[in-house]
Amino acid sequence: MCGIAGYFNINHAPEAGNRLLERMIWPLRHRGPDGFGFFQDKRAGLAHARLSIIDLEGGWQPITNEDKTLWIIFNGEIFNYPELRRQLIRCGHHFRTESDTEVIIHLYEEKGEDCLQDLNGQFAFAIYDQQNQGLFLARDRMGIRPLFYTFHDGRLYFGSEIKAIFSADTALPRALNPEILGEIFTFWSPAGEETVFQEIRQLNPGCLLKIDHQGKITQKCYWQIPFADSSWSTASEQDLAEQLRELLIDATRIRLRADVPVGAYLSGGLDSSTITSLITHFTDNELKTFSVTFNDKVYDEQEQQQEMVDFLHTDHHSIRCSYASIGEAFPDVIRHTETPILRTAPVPLFLLSSLVRQNKYKVVLTGEGADEVLGGYDIFKEAKVRAFIGARPASTCRPYLLKRLYPYLALSPSRSAEYAQKFFNTDAPLDDIFYGHRPRWKTTSGTHLFFSDDLAASVGQKPFVKLKSLWQDQLEGLDIFTRTQFLESRLLLGNYLLCSQGDRMAMAHSVEGRYPFLDHRLVEFACTIPPNLRMKALNEKNILKKAMVGLLPDGIVWRKKQPYMAPDIPSFFGEKEPEYLEYYLSEKMLAEAGLFNPKAVQRLLMKCRKKARQGFRENMAFVGMLSTMILFDAYVRCFKTDVPLQLANTRVMVR
Repeated sequence: MCGIAGYFNINHAPEAGNRLLERMIWPLRHRGPDGFGFFQDKRAGLAHARLSIIDLEGGWQPITNEDKTLWIIFNGEIFNYPELRRQLIRCGHHFRTESDTEVIIHLYEEKGEDCLQDLNGQFAFAIYDQQNQGLFLARDRMGIRPLFYTFHDGRLYFGSEIKAIFSADTALPRALNPEILGEIFTFWSPAGEETVFQEIRQLNPGCLLKIDHQGKITQKCYWQIPFADSSWSTASEQDLAEQLRELLIDATRIRLRADVPVGAYLSGGLDSSTITSLITHFTDNELKTFSVTFNDKVYDEQEQQQEMVDFLHTDHHSIRCSYASIGEAFPDVIRHTETPILRTAPVPLFLLSSLVRQNKYKVVLTGEGADEVLGGYDIFKEAKVRAFIGARPASTCRPYLLKRLYPYLALSPSRSAEYAQKFFNTDAPLDDIFYGHRPRWKTTSGTHLFFSDDLAASVGQKPFVKLKSLWQDQLEGLDIFTRTQFLESRLLLGNYLLCSQGDRMAMAHSVEGRYPFLDHRLVEFACTIPPNLRMKALNEKNILKKAMVGLLPDGIVWRKKQPYMAPDIPSFFGEKEPEYLEYYLSEKMLAEAGLFNPKAVQRLLMKCRKKARQGFRENMAFVGMLSTMILFDAYVRCFKTDVPLQLANTRVMVR
C-alpha cells in the first residue's frame, strides 16, 4: 500500500522542475511513511510514497523492467503475484525483487493492457513507456484503490488523492462543482467520474487510461460487475453455499500474504465475523482483531464482538467512541475524504485505524462488500417488499409487510402503516429503472432545502438525468432486486464505502484494508446466484449464512442485521460544542462559499442546540453542509502544502 503521483507532458507543457514531484508526493506521506522514490525525464515524472508490506527491503519504487524502458509506480496489492511470478519466469523474465509490483511490469511486457485480466488484487498504478513515450493508468475492478487526474496547461497530473494534484501547480483551478455537490446531496456520492472539485476526475473502477506519444487519449472499461438476469445458476442452495465458502476461504487465504503481521476488523456482524472465522479455521495466521464500541448503546455491538472473541480466542483490541471524540476528529476526517459526506460513519473508522497503527499493524482484513454482492442491505429488502405490494395494490394484508423494514431505527418510516405506504411509495411504477432507490433519494433530496438559490437553480433534476444517461443501458432488462444491487454497488460502494469509509480512513493512519468479499472471482460467482436465493423471502445473505453454519455461533449467523452507523448531530452538540462550528458555519463563511442559505443554516443550528436528536433530513443536511464548508476552507480558500527542503529516506531517484 502506498501513495502515487505523477505527470505526463501531452503537448508542449513547460518543463517540470525538480521540486514538482516532491510537492505532489509530500501531502501523501500518510499513505507511505516509510520513504519516497522518484523517476523523471523530459516527458514524464513518477513519485511514490511507500508503505512497505511485501519485500520490505527490495520493493522500493519506481521499479523498471530488464532493459529500463518501462517504469511503474503502484498503490495496492496483487494477491496472486507468486503464481504470476512463476509463470513469468517460465516465459524468460528476470526479477530483481520479490515484490508484487515487479510482477505487474513484466506481465505488462507480455500482454499489454490485457495484463489486467490476470491480476487478482486491489490496485491503482501508472506505467510510463520511456521508449515509446506513452503512459498507462489503471484501477482495480471494484475501485478499492483511488486514482484521480486532471488536464492542465498541456499536462496530465494524477495521484492517489486530490491534494497531490492541487500541490503540483498553484495555477490549477480549485473550486467546488455545484452539479456534483447536488449529486452527493442526492445519491450520497457522485454519479460518474467527476469529483466535487471542478476539473478533477477519478478513473472509474475497472477502467484504464492511455496516452500515446502523439497525445492521443484512450479511456475504456476492462471489467464490470456482471449482474444479469441470464446468469442464473441451477445449483442447489447447499451447492451454492459450498462453492461460496471455498471461494471465500481462498480469497481470505491469499489476502494474508504479507511480510508483516495481518490483523482483522471485527464489528460483531456476519461479514467481519465470517472473515475472522475463516482466518482462524483455515490458516495458521495468529490473529489480532480490532473493533469500535460506542458509548451510545443505539450503535454499540460490543456484546456480539465479545461473543466472537470468546468463540475464536483472538487477541482483541477495541476503541470506544463518544459523541465528543467523533466531533473532535470530524475536520481531520473531511480533509482526508476530500469529498462531502452526509453521515459521520467514517469517523469511528478513522479512530479505529489509529488504534491499529498504535499496535504496530499495517494490514487488516475487513468484511466490506458482502452486502452489495450477496444481497444484504435493507434497501434490497425494501425494494422487494415494495414490489410485492405494488404487484397487488388492492391487497389489505401486504402493506403490513412494511413493518418488517428498519425496525432498529428510532424514527423508522414503518412506525405506522399509513405513513409507511406514503413514505415507501408503494404505488410507484415497477418499470422505473431507479425503483429501488427512489424513497432514499427522496429523503436525501430534502437536504436541498438548505441550498442557496444559485445552487438550487444549478442542480434541479440534473442528477437524475445524468444518472439515467450513465446507467440506463445496464439497468434495463434486470429485475428490481438486481437493479437495486447494481446501483448500490456502482454508486455507494465505490464512491463512498470504499473511498470515504475505506481507503481514506485506513490510509490516514498508514493502514491497508483488504476485502475478501470483493475478490473478483467471488463477485462474478455471486452474480450467478438467483436473486430469490441471494435474499430468500426476507432473509438477507441467505447463501452466506448457509455457508457459515458451524463456523460461527448460531446467534451471529441468524442475528437480524444491524447496519453500521454512528451518531450524527449529537456528536456536535451537548455538553461541549466544538469551537470550529462558529467558524465553518458562520454567516460570513457561508456567504463567501455561496452554496447554502445562511438563514436556513442558522435556524438548523438553533434547533440542534435545543435538541440534539433530529430527523433523517436534518442529520444529513447538517453533516453534509459542515463537511462541505470544511472542504471549501481547506481546499478552496487556503490550500497549501509545505514541503521540506529535502525529503527524508528517498530510496530511489532516477533523473
